[in-house]
Amino acid sequence: MHNRPTKIGKYNILSELGRGATAVVYLGEDQFNDRKVAIKLVTPDEGMGVEEARRFEKLFLNEAAMVGKMSHPNIVGVYDAVIEGENRYIVMEYVGGGSLKKFCTETNLLPVRQAVLIIFKVCRALDYAFQNGVIHRDIKSANILLSERDDIKISDFGTAQISQATHTQIDGFVGSPAYMSPEQINEEPPSAQTDIYSLGVTMYELLAGRLPFQAANSVAMINKILNDTATPLKSIRPDIPDELVAIVEKAMARDPAKRYPAWYAMARDLADTFPQLEKYSFEISSAEKFNSLRKLDFFRDFRDSELWEVLRGAVWENHSREQSLLLEGDVGHAFFIIVSGQVKVIKDDKLLNVLKDGDCFGEMAYLSGDKARRTASIIAVSEVQLLRIQDVQLEQLSDACQLRFNRQFLKTLIERLAWTSNVLAQVKK
Repeated sequence: MHNRPTKIGKYNILSELGRGATAVVYLGEDQFNDRKVAIKLVTPDEGMGVEEARRFEKLFLNEAAMVGKMSHPNIVGVYDAVIEGENRYIVMEYVGGGSLKKFCTETNLLPVRQAVLIIFKVCRALDYAFQNGVIHRDIKSANILLSERDDIKISDFGTAQISQATHTQIDGFVGSPAYMSPEQINEEPPSAQTDIYSLGVTMYELLAGRLPFQAANSVAMINKILNDTATPLKSIRPDIPDELVAIVEKAMARDPAKRYPAWYAMARDLADTFPQLEKYSFEISSAEKFNSLRKLDFFRDFRDSELWEVLRGAVWENHSREQSLLLEGDVGHAFFIIVSGQVKVIKDDKLLNVLKDGDCFGEMAYLSGDKARRTASIIAVSEVQLLRIQDVQLEQLSDACQLRFNRQFLKTLIERLAWTSNVLAQVKK
């Protein structure tokens, strides 16, 4: 019987939620913010040396800081990470609906459509995490929590990385090795494909009500993952559509190169299996949108996290050739960045300029303040993709992100003044 503390830091402890090899999770009460929180109390090995303990603490804080910066509706929020005397703990959002594990038995399976939607949402969340530089390394049904609003939240981000840094032998693996990819077992560097494999195992478990490999102990399980072929999903659930079976098999391919190349590719295949997922399809291409912006000169100095911040608040627009995008004299409350295509700038029916990928327009109305009017008309020369950002959305971005926008606007202004001076000089000749 373990003694439960009554208080950890400023938090009152209400109950124990779970216990693993290297941590205990408690339900706590944050009286200052009037909310319940989950507190993960991490317990490093007693046999650790001083240097190893210091390294553990540094990893602990680094991982918590990295995860704490992420904000996604399907990822458990991290509020704080504390080292206080002997205690090392992470304070997280409390999700009260239990985990997916309870739906991984043959007598309590979810409808196939619901299981697919859950995996789809996990793909989106892990895509977002990967673009923020985070690989989970411990994806399993027990780490996918159910919120009260029938949604899902992925937990235990980063903690697997801390654990893996201090444990290398089989006995030290956190949780069950049943979800581990072959390369993870062989202690090769992790990649997105590591998590894709683990999610494939989780999807198999959700659909079949059992794990793809059955074994009496960890060593036998590892041997099967490395050498055996999983029991075919169709032999357990003949009603599962062939398309879903193919998705699971591709995600669980032994060779990482044969798995999905990126999260959005797996999400796209999942969305193709059920028309009901189409309403989410606009979010599937988040990685593709990110990659398109990353190539633009305008965003060259933006950090990845700032680029994701921009994407969350912006609107992605497609316009056809010859379409009017802005009209001279209109009041402007948004500015635009050209992702692809070309537009022409018209003033008093005269062509002033042609703008291309990475150029911005409409920013002068934003910089001039309230009720500023457009000084020129903008018309699409070809099909164009635009990123539209409202002035109020820009003001809600982090200070660092706003500073980068202002620097780009200033750079654009200087370039256009120089261009105008050259044009005037040519006219005078």
